[in-house]
Amino acid sequence: MGLDVGSKTVGVALSDPLGWTAQGVEIIPIDEENEEFGLSRVSELVKKNQVSGFVLGLPKNMNNTEGPRVDASHHYGDLLIDKFGLPIDYQDERLTTVEAQRMLVEEADTSRQKRKKVIDKLAASLILQNYLDRHGKLTKEL
Repeated sequence: MGLDVGSKTVGVALSDPLGWTAQGVEIIPIDEENEEFGLSRVSELVKKNQVSGFVLGLPKNMNNTEGPRVDASHHYGDLLIDKFGLPIDYQDERLTTVEAQRMLVEEADTSRQKRKKVIDKLAASLILQNYLDRHGKLTKEL
């Protein structure tokens, strides 16, 4: 399962059973300030799709330094480990949101309002696809 963790939403993607392609699934609303991280919905998706691990986007700065959003991704990863005990890998996600926006504007000619509804799901899909492309076939769904 690929996750694009933001401050207000988590984009979710799953791989196909062979671990070749990633598909965006949904966007889960979260509230970091009130420590509501959408883990109950993640749990439903993990059970339904027999997820065996997570790939979280790591939003490094362009100069490869780590800022507060990297800390937030690691915190979310720790929450996932505590709840599910499944392996977690982190995938550099620099420019995935930019790429997703470009795809929606240039290739799909999607309106700004519609982009907001799908951007995080598409970014999660790109994060997972980049991971799958770099690491080859995975066992089950990651």
